[in-house]
This record gives sequence, C-alpha cells and structure tokens, in this order.
Amino acid sequence: MDERPQPESCAPKLSDTVSILDEEAAFQVIQDAVLGLWSVVNNLTTIRPPKRERYRVSIFGSARLKPETSLYNGVRHLASELTVMGCDIVTGGGPGLMQAANEGSVSADPKDVTKSIGIRVDLDYEQNVNPFVEQVYQHRTFFSRLHHFVLLSDAFVVVPGGVGTALEALMIWQLLQVRKLHETPLIMVGTMWYDLLDWAQKNMVDGEFSLADPVDMKIPRCVDSFEEAVTLLRESHAVWKRCNVSVDG
Repeated sequence: MDERPQPESCAPKLSDTVSILDEEAAFQVIQDAVLGLWSVVNNLTTIRPPKRERYRVSIFGSARLKPETSLYNGVRHLASELTVMGCDIVTGGGPGLMQAANEGSVSADPKDVTKSIGIRVDLDYEQNVNPFVEQVYQHRTFFSRLHHFVLLSDAFVVVPGGVGTALEALMIWQLLQVRKLHETPLIMVGTMWYDLLDWAQKNMVDGEFSLADPVDMKIPRCVDSFEEAVTLLRESHAVWKRCNVSVDG
C-alpha cells in the first residue's frame, strides 16, 4: 500500500466558500470586505504628509462665473496677493472662480516658485482642467477629494458658489467643530455667507432646540472683501512661518 502523503485537493473547503445563490451569506461577505477596506483607508489617513515648504490656501467657489466679471477678477486678485506672500493655491481645478484662483497664482509667480494645484473629481460635465493648473490630482469620489483638500491645506477661503461650494464649506466647518482640524482658518467672502451664518445662529443656537454651541458659530470668519481675507491670511501665514522656524531650529 502506498503510504506516501497524497497531494491536497485543489477544491476549496466547503467551510471557506459561500454560494452566490445564498444571497444573505454573499451579502455578508461583501459587507465585511467593504468594512475591511474602510478600516485600511482609516489607518492610512493617520499618516500625515511631510512638512511643507509653503503655506497652502484652498479656495472654494463657483464653476459658473465667466472671466472678467467682478467676482472672477476679485478671486484672481486674492490668489495673486497670496502667491506674492509665498503661498501655494489649491482649487478644484475646474472653470469659473477655480480658474480665477489658479490664474492669479500663475500670473503672480513668473519665476515658478509657488504651485497652482487642482484637485479634480470625475463628472459627466466640467471635465477639463483649467489651463492655469500646474499640478493636478484626479479623484473618483467627492469624499476622497475633500479629504485630499484637508491633507493639503493650511487655510480655506470660500468665495461665492452654489451647492458644491456650500457642501465644501460646511464639511470644513464640521471638521473644525469636532476638532478633526485645528486652528485652520475658514474664511468666507461675501454677503451670501453672512446669510448662512444668520440662518445657523437662528435655527441651531437661538431656536427652540439647542442644536449647536454658540462657539461653533464663531468658527467661520465672514468678511465683505477680498482685501479683508488677505489681511486675515497674512496673520495666519505669519504664525505658520514662526512655528516652522521654531520647529526647524
């Protein structure tokens, strides 16, 4: 009788397999796998990016504004002033006020010292990256894109925009509220954002139910003009530089 060990069967053990016809068990496998992937993503996000050479400002705003409108020119001027200050500019990389910010960055940086960055997301429209983006990143989801903004940015400026801009502003506001972001300026430019804060104060703080703390309403800094935004960012940039010098020393 041949007592040599026999090769194991190539067929998987039944206990290790789930039939695709068993919908409940198959769904459980898929759910566990997805949750496992989220756990991997969460672990990866604990890794912080290396210290940056330059202060970075993300500018959120409408894709619909045309060049040479007053808002377009104002955002372009804002980005130029920040670039002269030594800041990188980060936008969604698309048209409208995103393009204005990237254009202001490039025009104020003839020696190519700073970076004009675009973080894109796949859409059925608005596919082209504006011509003033020097470094582009592509995302398939708004979730991963917003997280990338958070990783890259030292300050956020929200200029007039629609639903997408409001979503970005509220998400950054929430991250600051729950201390997932710390001491990161969130500056809102324009009267439409005063209306948002008035609504939040009326309904979340002063309303029938206490839905937010009064201190939460002080997280965004609303200003009327781009010059006021530059002043606030100049102060934050100076603090950032002092901290980086002290760390290097």
